[in-house]
Amino acid sequence: MKKRVTAVLLALLMVCGMLAPVKTEAAASADDYRAVWFSYYDYESYLKSAGSNNASAFTSFFRKVVSKCKTRGMNRIIVQVRPTGDAIYDSDIFPTSAYISGKQGRDVSYDPLSIMVEEAHRQGLAIEAWINPYRVSFNTSYSQLSKENPARKWHESGNASERRNVLSYNGQLYYNPSKPEVRQLIIDGVEEIVRNYDVDGIHMDDYFYPSFSSSNYNKTFDAQEYNASAEKKNGMSIKKYRRKQVNKLVKGIKSAIDAIDSDVVFGVSPAGNIDSLNSKYSYYVNIKKWTNSTKFVDYIAPQIYWGFSHKTAKFDKMVDRWSSMVDQSKVKLYIGIPAYKMAQPSNGTTKAEKKELKGKTLLRKMAKYVNKKNANGIIVFDYADLDKAACKKLAKYLKKTY
Repeated sequence: MKKRVTAVLLALLMVCGMLAPVKTEAAASADDYRAVWFSYYDYESYLKSAGSNNASAFTSFFRKVVSKCKTRGMNRIIVQVRPTGDAIYDSDIFPTSAYISGKQGRDVSYDPLSIMVEEAHRQGLAIEAWINPYRVSFNTSYSQLSKENPARKWHESGNASERRNVLSYNGQLYYNPSKPEVRQLIIDGVEEIVRNYDVDGIHMDDYFYPSFSSSNYNKTFDAQEYNASAEKKNGMSIKKYRRKQVNKLVKGIKSAIDAIDSDVVFGVSPAGNIDSLNSKYSYYVNIKKWTNSTKFVDYIAPQIYWGFSHKTAKFDKMVDRWSSMVDQSKVKLYIGIPAYKMAQPSNGTTKAEKKELKGKTLLRKMAKYVNKKNANGIIVFDYADLDKAACKKLAKYLKKTY
């Protein structure tokens, strides 16, 4: 309803000549995609620096965020709105995030996403809402969750099946990917965003299943649901079973978005090493299936965070493999590049890679290679790193090229 009302008001203002129509730069071409991730800890910097947490302060803060993105040659911003089973927007499903309010469930007097969408579009940037589907918290304390948090409600339920909707593993809480109620909750959350906000896309990153070991992958987490499933009875491996659960979610989200607004794109950003994604111990994403169909995603954005001189995962070789995968596909390919590693040579695996990371030209070299391979764009991680010298060099290239 909010989205519809906002659209009507904007249309009336345009008719009256009070507001000039704004066209986001990114909308001009699907092949001109220059984005930056704005993550949950970028909101933390706002809370630390803002004297007052109100609409005026947040608008002023985000106006500067968008302006910096434009200065660095970006035409799209991907804002994290559900880091841990919460909401950095006005939600009837998930509690207000601690990353915007200071405490989960504590309401703020303004709608952050509404302000971000309005400000991004006002300055000519496209904006996508970024969600983490399964992660509930970075610890196992249910008492730190809001009483209205769906995960806490399920945990405190007297129903044993509902309690299985949330799982504790390796010091964190996760929604159970095998449970239909969980899948519907996540889809409902996406629908809420697309219906109520004029976002240009919905984005998910690589946090699907956690990583297991060879000794526990078939004994822990949702192994209980697998062991009771028809799939196991029919001989399906737990790897294929888990991939099937993720596929159901991804396909369900795409279908839900298209039913509301087919102009809203949906993309996933998996880890950049294809071999890791094929492991039977982690992720459980079927990227081959996703890129060979239009029923799952509009784009795929692997996080290729290694230099050209990396010991085992050289940037150009990784891009080549992804490019080959989508060569005959209608799915767009955007490459995630690591601004956060710049000026940190200790992240290098070889002497040559350490030199790349220490220098100022690696991101520009990456963008040039992506363009050469006919990939459709780049995404920079993270906004907090845009003042680094390497990002300024990248900006000069982007402005000259696009």
